[in-house]
Amino acid sequence: MRTMTCNQLGGACEKAFRAESFEEIAEMSKQHGMEMFQKQDEAHLNAMRKMQALMQEPGAMERWFESKRKEFEALPDS
Repeated sequence: MRTMTCNQLGGACEKAFRAESFEEIAEMSKQHGMEMFQKQDEAHLNAMRKMQALMQEPGAMERWFESKRKEFEALPDS
C-alpha cells in the first residue's frame, strides 16, 4: 500500500488516500473531488479550475498524470 494526499494529487487538502495501485488512488481522489464539488468547497474548486486549465494544453494532462504515477511508484510501501 502507498499513500498520497489530495494535495499531492493536485487537490487542496491533506486527506490521505491509500491504495495498491495508482489507478486505485486516482479513483479515490476523483471521488473525493466530486464530494468537494458537491459541497462547493472553494479551495477544491480552485484546484479543479487549475486542472481544467491544464487540460486545455494538448498532452499536458497526460504528462501530469504520468508524473503523478511515477511519484506514486517511488513512494515506500506503508
